Amino acid sequence: MVYQVVRLGHPALRQKAAPVNLSAVKEKKFQKLIDDMIATMRDYQGVGIAAPQIGLSAAIFCVEVKANRRYPDMPGIPVYTVINPKLTLTDASEVRMMEGCLSLPDLRGETPRARAVRLEGFDRFGQPLDFNAKGFHARILQHEYDHLQGRVYLDRVKNRKSICYTDHL
Repeated sequence: MVYQVVRLGHPALRQKAAPVNLSAVKEKKFQKLIDDMIATMRDYQGVGIAAPQIGLSAAIFCVEVKANRRYPDMPGIPVYTVINPKLTLTDASEVRMMEGCLSLPDLRGETPRARAVRLEGFDRFGQPLDFNAKGFHARILQHEYDHLQGRVYLDRVKNRKSICYTDHL
């Protein structure tokens, strides 16, 4: 099933997501939710999607970069899911890039992000995750983690004049 992605203004986008009880991850209903989040991300041509973007308060996000028209020049990242993430900046030097969001369709803004991060959490089966990411991968993780904290990329844009519709890029 493909969910409708909620847009800025929906209350789920501005609330901190609830932690997931890891005993639920093996349930068919939970695994279907993850499959549906991935289907939604792919249908909307996203490189990531967080549960608040489908109106759910749950600390889950999915990531994948593969033949994406929104970010065609970015390196591929195989699909994976993160539950109850903890994000630590490992190289806080600022990298700016025009960033977009499925919940703010057709908009982009120059968004500063840390160069590299460490992500800890659990995969879709409740197994521990702990890895480092840099560049575009680190940007995606920061973006999706922000969704779980009730933030959107516009909250980070320093130069408001950089915000534009994608057809003006």
